[in-house]
Amino acid sequence: MSGRDSTERSGAAIEALRGPPLVLGTPTPASLTRSLLAYVFGAPGRAWWTLFALACLGLGVFAWALYQTFIHGVGTWGVNVPVAWGFAIINFVWWIGIGHAGTLISAILFLFQQRWRTSINRFAEAMTLFAILQAAMFPLLHLGRPWLFYYLAPYPSTLRLWPQFRSALPWDFVAVSTYGLVSLIFWYLGLIPDLAAARDTAKPGFRQRLYALFALGWRHSARHWHHYKTAYLLLAGLATPLVLSVHSVVSFDFAITNLPGWHTTIFPPYFVAGAIFSGLAMVLLLMVPARAALGFEQVITARHIDNLNKLMLATGLMVAYGYVQEHFFAWYSGNVFEEAAYAAKRWGPYAPLFWGQIACNVAIPQLLWFERIRRSLLATWLIALVVVVGMWLERFTIVVVPLSHDFLPSSWGVYVPSPVDLGLLVGTLSLFAFLFLLFLKVIPPVPIHEVKEVLEEVSP
Repeated sequence: MSGRDSTERSGAAIEALRGPPLVLGTPTPASLTRSLLAYVFGAPGRAWWTLFALACLGLGVFAWALYQTFIHGVGTWGVNVPVAWGFAIINFVWWIGIGHAGTLISAILFLFQQRWRTSINRFAEAMTLFAILQAAMFPLLHLGRPWLFYYLAPYPSTLRLWPQFRSALPWDFVAVSTYGLVSLIFWYLGLIPDLAAARDTAKPGFRQRLYALFALGWRHSARHWHHYKTAYLLLAGLATPLVLSVHSVVSFDFAITNLPGWHTTIFPPYFVAGAIFSGLAMVLLLMVPARAALGFEQVITARHIDNLNKLMLATGLMVAYGYVQEHFFAWYSGNVFEEAAYAAKRWGPYAPLFWGQIACNVAIPQLLWFERIRRSLLATWLIALVVVVGMWLERFTIVVVPLSHDFLPSSWGVYVPSPVDLGLLVGTLSLFAFLFLLFLKVIPPVPIHEVKEVLEEVSP
């Protein structure tokens, strides 16, 4: 037996010991390419058109909400005194958190050489970009004059009108724009070999020319692969610190204030854990139905679902620890205002939302300890949906309760969202779904070249 054959058989044996196979069956590279591109080149089904129509209907609601905001101002929202931050900041923090799973799955697992990431990383990366787009809109709308958004950027103004660098708004601008740009480049770089495969497979015409344009002349040469691997590794290393930095910066919007319930040092790691938790839930929420609709059971196996569930369970335990610690710190501080702020979460007018958050983010995810639950697609999808809702409730209680229950009882108030607030939330969900559905039809949702590499490694 040659040394290469021995190495390949050893790799296959090691992969077999790790768990179920990452690719079912023994497909050839050509058949794998055809199967992964079949949905892109095929005609959309009835389910796709139904979801696309619903997304377009939601975009109509979004247009109405934007019209009300631009023409009549933020007075159409439910914000008041003292709750000056409402749905806009809640949705901003929620959406930017959802985008963190893409970087975790793509960059961090790549650096740790976790081969099971290969079939799911493009779903996560696309979700990251679309979530960042939704998140970026809300701080701009919250300005009241969104057409002056460039005031947030530290550009060399000839009027010597510089942004206030001690404000969290320029921090958010730099953090979100950096994260979005690096994520876009990382996503596009991983697409180039598959765009070339789509170019070589597509029928002659406009679509083939479009794929050829974005494939940048890729010819699968050894030189191309060498530069690709080097650039991908460097970008993965660059993107990894962003997982910790971006949502830590977002948490500073709250932690740098003196408001009870916000002024706490646990917020940066607590926000990062919650962001990854919600992002993993959104990946499963999208991937489980897409896997069945696209017929990708061969490359997105039960092992992928099981591993994502394990990660979601681990980050959920971190979030639960953060919940315990923030309430413990409030009690241990002996600060009557801090204690009152957290007591308002537990027993105040928003208590049902708080206990719903605990049920969704702490109690129900404990079902993932059981392998049978982790391997069940229906149970996985329902738990992921519950977690996504629970993390939105968490953002609501973080933003609204401290503002509505501050130092003076005479200034306490209750926040009720307006129809425009609800329209903006429904609209961003619809825009997210609209972009994701287009992604499934235009770009190969599973990295073809990476799955082929896995197939070659585990097949002697």
